[in-house]
Amino acid sequence: MIRVEGEYFKDEYGRTLILRGVNLAGSSKVPVSPDGATFRSERFFDHRAVSFVGRPFPLADADEHFRRLKAWGLNFLRFLVTWEAIEHAGPGQYDEAYLDYVRAVLQKAAEYDIQVFIDPHQDVWSRFSGGDGAPGWTLEAVGFDLRNLHETGAAIVHSQFGDPFPKMVWPSNSSKLASATMFTLFFGGTHFAPQTKIEGEPVQEYLQRHYIQAMSRLAEHICDLPNVVGYDVFNEPLHGYIGWKRLDQREGVLQTGDTPTPFQSMLLGAGYPQWVEVMDRRVFGIHRVGKRLINPNGRSAWREGYGCIWRQHGVWDVDRGGKPVLLQPEYFRYVDGKEADFANDFLKPFINRYAEAIRKMHPDALIFIEGEAFNSLPCWGAEDVAGIVYAPHWYDAFVLFFKSFVPWLGVDVRNGGRLVFGQKNIRRSFAEQIAHFREQARRCLGNAPVLIGEFGIAFDLNNKRAYRTGDYSLQIKALDRSLRAMDDNCMSFTLWNYTPDNTNERGDLWNDEDLSIFSRDQQTDPADIHSGGRALPALLRPYPLCTAGQPLHMEFDYRSGLFRYRFRHDPAVSAPTELYVPAYQYPQGCVVEVSDGEFELDLTSQRLFYRHTMQQAEHEIILRRAGKVVKGGR
Repeated sequence: MIRVEGEYFKDEYGRTLILRGVNLAGSSKVPVSPDGATFRSERFFDHRAVSFVGRPFPLADADEHFRRLKAWGLNFLRFLVTWEAIEHAGPGQYDEAYLDYVRAVLQKAAEYDIQVFIDPHQDVWSRFSGGDGAPGWTLEAVGFDLRNLHETGAAIVHSQFGDPFPKMVWPSNSSKLASATMFTLFFGGTHFAPQTKIEGEPVQEYLQRHYIQAMSRLAEHICDLPNVVGYDVFNEPLHGYIGWKRLDQREGVLQTGDTPTPFQSMLLGAGYPQWVEVMDRRVFGIHRVGKRLINPNGRSAWREGYGCIWRQHGVWDVDRGGKPVLLQPEYFRYVDGKEADFANDFLKPFINRYAEAIRKMHPDALIFIEGEAFNSLPCWGAEDVAGIVYAPHWYDAFVLFFKSFVPWLGVDVRNGGRLVFGQKNIRRSFAEQIAHFREQARRCLGNAPVLIGEFGIAFDLNNKRAYRTGDYSLQIKALDRSLRAMDDNCMSFTLWNYTPDNTNERGDLWNDEDLSIFSRDQQTDPADIHSGGRALPALLRPYPLCTAGQPLHMEFDYRSGLFRYRFRHDPAVSAPTELYVPAYQYPQGCVVEVSDGEFELDLTSQRLFYRHTMQQAEHEIILRRAGKVVKGGR
């Protein structure tokens, strides 16, 4: 049992939990049948006849993967599902075979004492707008023609663009016509698009209702499982156009590749060719590198019988000479005379509505929330849903966006991507960036506990050099740098990600991302539970599963195997402190030192049980390798 008490996760004995696990799985974003790997164009638009049964893996393979995750101490999962996987065939048509499959997988996880929370995953709305998540029919319902979104610049779509797909270009879809329009309609359609209705129902109500009903249907299917502890609300929500200051100007930090202004995007979608600025992400910032003519053939992003929603609402029109004119450049900037507040006016009401519906099915469920990246959180009050967990995302931005690792160079994402130089400064900066999330939770969310819902590294560093040489030292150092930031904060997390069908050639099968900590292509000995693991010397590190008090300090050196943990005991807790001690790190045994009290170590079960005395308030546990220090490995 996992419950929340102030800023801590607690078990039934009152011990403080540090929850650590992975996102399962990166390829859950795409269908199994037809093969939805994003580089494939075959049957891409046949979106109603798909199946996600088999994501994250065939049920027959569940034991292998859960056994491995358990051995690696990753016993808390952010389990990916998508709206599309549940309701792809059409509004209100649920894939019962998929729901049954998800239940069977989660039941198998329970056999390994692996806890999960459900992540209704999306990126930039849908596969058809360059990401994943929502069914194709949601775009069609508001009038989009899926086959023309890429050509009209409404989205950059891997299957339509072809190879090589530019590094981390997919986030740029957040400000392109398809994704920005859908998010604006989903969160703010009632205010910004009151004339837009689907089957006679206001568009915001229609979209939110179907999303919530789909996730409620899943919750109804699995709510009785003892290892399902909660539900994420919405992965990486975006504001779309809501709050955009001027529609003839670009905004945001995700500008790369073709970068039309919102007004240009609207014109492109309506069939007006545009010369668009092309931007490139470099170490010292975003730079303009040229211009490109988009949609020279004058195709429309809208289906026959439909037109631009924003033209219909008077945002722009065509003058008597046939020239498009922007009529309301600040159309999305204000709500009731005030600057639009996406987090409080649009996101928060949706979170409350979603949580209320989920808890009708699963009353004790924790609700995991996140704000929009690089933007403010909602301000939580007594009238808002209780039992929440703040689950933000954080990445070592340089490693993620450049697929390169430089030990002395990092990025502070809190301060507009400011560069940080020197390993000590980077460690301090990364620790402060993670600590900032706790400060946000205390200030905005009523002191809710924090779990980093996503972080990880690109494994295809330096043009996949490690896959050719077998030398993963850079990946080990890069992953350790991120994990150290978690340890420095005694932070709970779910690492991004574990993808069972990852390959060296195609990564996680989605937009050329390759962040999986496991790959068959690295598996040389299927009998070895560790074979196929990536950067294991950094990944497999000791940590306190449950503490009879308050965690204070934790650090681990993967090179020497030295681990230190300090905590302050709670006199009301009598159960022992329990640590995960990976046998991988201590192949010749483990030397344990404790400040006081007594312990039991069992490297077969990879557990250390420690009982402190009451004579001192703080206690320390130190682990060292016995015998010869072992270095290297994958």
